[in-house]
Parts: sequence; C-alpha cells; structure tokens
Amino acid sequence: MIRLLERRFRVRAPLERAWSHLERVEQWPSWARHIRRIDLQPPGPLRSDSAGALVLTNGIRSTFRMEQLNLGENWKWEGPFLWISVHYDHRFAHAGPDEAEIAFVLDGEGFGAAVFGRLFAAIYARNLDRAIPNLIREIEDEHAAARAPK
Repeated sequence: MIRLLERRFRVRAPLERAWSHLERVEQWPSWARHIRRIDLQPPGPLRSDSAGALVLTNGIRSTFRMEQLNLGENWKWEGPFLWISVHYDHRFAHAGPDEAEIAFVLDGEGFGAAVFGRLFAAIYARNLDRAIPNLIREIEDEHAAARAPK
C-alpha cells in the first residue's frame, strides 16, 4: 500500500457538525462540483454496509464500498481505478472547542499502484483543491446559521 494523497484542513465548527455535514454523501455535489451525483445504498447516513457510485461531470462512474466506519472519527471506503484499489479515508479530529480538523487520505495498492495511483492522485488533487474551500464554507455557514438567534 502506498500513500497517494493527503489533504488536511480545519473548519470553524464542532467535529460533530463537520461529521454530520460530510456524511450526507449524496449532497457532495453542492461543494464538490466535479461530481454530478452520488448514488448511495442504502440512502441516508453512512453505515458499515454503505456502497455506491459517484458520477463525475465528465461522465466517468466510480464505485466504492465501505471498508471501515468509526462514528465521529473516520470512515474509509475502497474503489477500483484501472488495476489498483484506492482506499479513501475521511478522518475527523477535535482541533478546539469549536473547531475540527478533517483529513482526506488516499492510499493505493495493486499492480501499477506507483504509476497509475500517482496519475489518479494528480487528477483527484486538482478537483479536491477546488472543492475543499467550498466544503469549508458550507460547514461554517451551516454552523453559523444553527447558532444564530431565531
């Protein structure tokens, strides 16, 4: 297994809110504009048996299945890319009373992981680097709205 990509960032919102926002996988196209839609089975909050497919705006379809789910800490899913398996870990940590750190970590394994995995990671990194500021804004806006007087 080789590390292909890692992105860490902080949001000004409690870990629980960050988790809750990000686990609504079917809503990711609102911040990850390279994704047209996500079909999650079963629909709704993540479960240990969650699986699905992302349909990208370029028409490519990528499948995934849950490998690991530790509520409030991380979830990891796996999906194929050419001859390799890509493991996507979504990690959460407290970074302060009203702040959370999120990490997206990609590892690859299989024939050609060093070559094809790095190619995949380069493409994925561009999309992720554009999407992360949108995600931060959404989480922080949702947190601010929840704290605002009614």
